[in-house]
Amino acid sequence: MTLRTTARALGAFSIGATGSLAAARLLKQHPPGGFERWVRTNYTGHPVTLLEGPAFVVSAVSGALAGGAGAPAAVAGLGAGAFGVFDDLVGESSRRGLRGHLAAACRGEVTTGAIKMVGLGATGVLSAWIMDRSRTHTGPVATLVGGGVIAGSANIVNLLDLRPGRALKVVLLFAAPLALGRGTRGSRSVAGAAAGAAIGSLPDDLAGRSMLGDTGANAAGALLGTALVGRSGLAGRLLALAVVTALTLAS
Repeated sequence: MTLRTTARALGAFSIGATGSLAAARLLKQHPPGGFERWVRTNYTGHPVTLLEGPAFVVSAVSGALAGGAGAPAAVAGLGAGAFGVFDDLVGESSRRGLRGHLAAACRGEVTTGAIKMVGLGATGVLSAWIMDRSRTHTGPVATLVGGGVIAGSANIVNLLDLRPGRALKVVLLFAAPLALGRGTRGSRSVAGAAAGAAIGSLPDDLAGRSMLGDTGANAAGALLGTALVGRSGLAGRLLALAVVTALTLAS
């Protein structure tokens, strides 16, 4: 069973890596809504495309599903990616951060970032619930905490997507041990697919030609959170949530 699980994780990695390259090439040839809609200015003042994000989502989720991860990976990856697309294409040009969105909400202003945060929380809890409904040793508290880990992880990776390669390097740093270590078939396949998609996306990201944007960064973090939640009980999830919360507040 261990060898079969490892083979599935490696297969998910391969699909994620090759799929990200193929999806990025296809999206650049046929960008939804036109190429300019996906262009932003990076920290150096140069144009950069956000099409890396949708390519990452498609390839990572495809790899995870091929590896047997099932509905939790699809819900977490596609859900986070969808709310990321909403924020990328409809949201304000400046990033307010958690404090900015909460302050706006207190003034009665509903920002796209606030909508995204609510959406990430909902998809995170749904993904955790799908994982936990067949596990007798978990309860509603563990599911809610798991949903918080998935949503919080999505936000953390997004916060790192400010410089070329930074977010993808962090994804690889955490995805590799999750894919190669002990864990369920689903959790290892999710991590493997995320690592593969990160490898495929890294060259253009490091070169400053593309970036994950909210779309890819939120999906990458959500998939990492899903991989972690899938192999953890209540104690592990509480520890993960504490770390994610501390990092979010520190940012």
